[in-house]
Amino acid sequence: MTPDAQLELVTADGRRVSTESAPCPLEVRGLTVSYGEKPAVFSVDARFPSGSMTAIVGPNGAGKSTFLKGALGIVRCLAGEIRFFGRPFKETRRDVAYVPQRASVDWDFPARVIDVVMMGLYREVGLFRFAGSRHRARAIECLSRVGMQDFADRQIGQLSGGQQQRVFLARALAQDAELYLLDEPFAGVDAATEHAIVTVLKELKAAGKTVVCVHHDLSTVSAYFDRVMLINMRKQAEGPIAEAFTPETLQATYGGRLAASQIDELRLGSA
Repeated sequence: MTPDAQLELVTADGRRVSTESAPCPLEVRGLTVSYGEKPAVFSVDARFPSGSMTAIVGPNGAGKSTFLKGALGIVRCLAGEIRFFGRPFKETRRDVAYVPQRASVDWDFPARVIDVVMMGLYREVGLFRFAGSRHRARAIECLSRVGMQDFADRQIGQLSGGQQQRVFLARALAQDAELYLLDEPFAGVDAATEHAIVTVLKELKAAGKTVVCVHHDLSTVSAYFDRVMLINMRKQAEGPIAEAFTPETLQATYGGRLAASQIDELRLGSA
């Protein structure tokens, strides 16, 4: 299914819209974020269409994670206009799921796997109500999708890095969002976990959801994603893989950090 295919989506507040007329899930204009006096992201414009799966790639320190955090308001923006489904983030939180970098999470917090996943249901359950059997069943279903149903009662800190990443993806699935933003979901995971995550993300895309991933492995961009945004503080390119993932844009983004032979391999892999 292409990003332009017409689909009917049901948002978290019950509205039915088609992707043909629906506002863009995420549109960013002029996003600028600075840590101290050093800009991390400078005047970035980007647009992520409905039903697409986009990789955000660039060298270390290029501002990939900062771009997502700035869009979500996790870090303060110096400038920029951000719209989720045509509205401010605070009005569309239920339609947006975020999976942070695993390294940014306190894994010593005493919580069971099932409790972490049910956090994705907090807007449905409420802060001061107990989750019922149907909520637990839904959480188990989401764990099953990532192959972690047998670990439901395990402490989250007892899991491996790849297992923890799967649990956080299950939490995002429980939210049943329209837009999924993931920060380095494949970092430090084994091949089986990477395959499981890719499978789930492609299922989301096939269902008309929109997926945006900060990604570090250039060799898998073409196999996993249909769109790419290349960034090195400034946006270098954005669009379908065939148009935006080219030797020219890779050279502009990475400069001398990529050898010509590496760029040729990536080009052949995306052909």
